[in-house]
Amino acid sequence: MITKMTITPCILDKDGNVTGVEAKGKAFTVPINPSNFTRNFEIIYNNQRAMGTPVMQPKYSSSGEKKIDFEIVIDGTGVVTSESVDSQMKRLTSVVYKMVGKNHEPNTVMLVWGDFKFCGKLTCMSVECTMFKPDGSLLRVKVKLEFIQYIGPKEAANDANLNSPDLTHSVEVKAGDSLPLLCYRIYKDSAYYLEVARINGLSNFRKLQPGTRLQFPPLR
Repeated sequence: MITKMTITPCILDKDGNVTGVEAKGKAFTVPINPSNFTRNFEIIYNNQRAMGTPVMQPKYSSSGEKKIDFEIVIDGTGVVTSESVDSQMKRLTSVVYKMVGKNHEPNTVMLVWGDFKFCGKLTCMSVECTMFKPDGSLLRVKVKLEFIQYIGPKEAANDANLNSPDLTHSVEVKAGDSLPLLCYRIYKDSAYYLEVARINGLSNFRKLQPGTRLQFPPLR
């Protein structure tokens, strides 16, 4: 059994969280599955050099956007479907490109192909016309689609890495802790201890009192 890729508008609550997808009748079913697709994963690093560090050491800042792109063929020769190219393109653009809702923006959509799922928004659609009737009307087009991942506020909060160095941390000093050690745990670089000492007003960072609470600000 051949499973075809579907692109379906998502249902969002008032805060922008995905709560489900629209009725099946509002989905666009890709007539010919793509032969391949590309997924892109971005990682953002903080490239600022800490004071006293002789070599640039990129430090993880956050995970960036996830993207996907692929190409589909929409055929109007009658081999795949009796529906015209114009009609199929109209349905596709109504799902991924048309401005909708009170915010007047394109749908957030769910791409499903077998076990693969991707929630996102269209960032680019390019159409290459490849076959025509003698009268000039379209018989076949190649459509390249690019989507950026969409994550609602609730999912983003659940997925947040609370140990990330781009967040502020409040740490209670325990016996045996030292400022360079704590900096290494949080920033993966002990060279930030002088800056942390200054921010916390420590005159003697070599003797930390257990029970003291220190602030470790985000890396800039």
